Amino acid sequence: MLTRVAVGAALLFVAVGPSHVLAQPRQTADALIGRWDLVVQRGTTTAPSWLEVERSGSATLVGQFVGSGGSARPIARIDVTDGTFRFAIPPQWESNPRDITFEGRLDGDRLTGSMTMGDGQTVTWSGTRAPRLRRAAPPVWGEPVTLFGGTTLDGWTPVGRGESQWRAEGGVLHNVKSGANLLTARTFDDFKLHLEFRVPKGANSGVYLRGRYELQVDDAAGLEPSSHHLGGLYGFIAPSENVARPAGEWQTMDVTLVGRMLTYTLNGTTVICNREIPGITGGAIDSAEGEPGPLLLQGDHGPVEYRNIVITPATGVR
Repeated sequence: MLTRVAVGAALLFVAVGPSHVLAQPRQTADALIGRWDLVVQRGTTTAPSWLEVERSGSATLVGQFVGSGGSARPIARIDVTDGTFRFAIPPQWESNPRDITFEGRLDGDRLTGSMTMGDGQTVTWSGTRAPRLRRAAPPVWGEPVTLFGGTTLDGWTPVGRGESQWRAEGGVLHNVKSGANLLTARTFDDFKLHLEFRVPKGANSGVYLRGRYELQVDDAAGLEPSSHHLGGLYGFIAPSENVARPAGEWQTMDVTLVGRMLTYTLNGTTVICNREIPGITGGAIDSAEGEPGPLLLQGDHGPVEYRNIVITPATGVR
């Protein structure tokens, strides 16, 4: 699943002295507003992350953050001093109870900075403005592509930690227990997706569009609608209603993704209608939102089954 981070500290503008005294801090704060695709550097490895900054009222910056795991987390306040911004967020799934602190600077359309974890470990990160992904015209749809033929895993690659537990048997793609995730060799930009899935009681999986945006798949029958349960874009968009079927029953997912705009029909009911995806969700393969990406099926949370996986890519615009 996924993770989100909060931005903390205060942004204060004191009305004393000539107006030019406030110009530089206010200008720096305004330039931070927007969405940022981040890359976190941990030694020789990298991990995707995401940050959104917006203004609350006349002077305070707030936002939300997504890390390499878990869901989006709110940022209560961002402090800007002498061109440096700082914030802190409480732990989400981290075992250490201390806050995670952030510090960074803006240089044109690029952010650089550091993040100190609750255990004192510090890592660096950098980021660029996230693309808007607004399409000038509706797409032209190509021919449907069957991604799973029912008998082999051709066209799919296990990724992540753990040994792959995926099996192709009787037209069904089985993940028998927690293990690796599964990724398509092909990548896609805009598309329509149809698939069917079945989860046992208490199970949890996810379908990552372009490998970056998780549609939660779990045993959610009878629960209140939530972005953290079936029908939701994890941590960002809740379904309009919960139409989940009981565990052990086959269910259908039909998705249209154009740029950032998502329409999602679950079991024949449209639960998300042309809503904008703000940014990557926890567990994303990368933060390169402007690039095509694969379809990823989450296998590291337990058993799940998929079948009839068909994608219709866009071939252009009208």
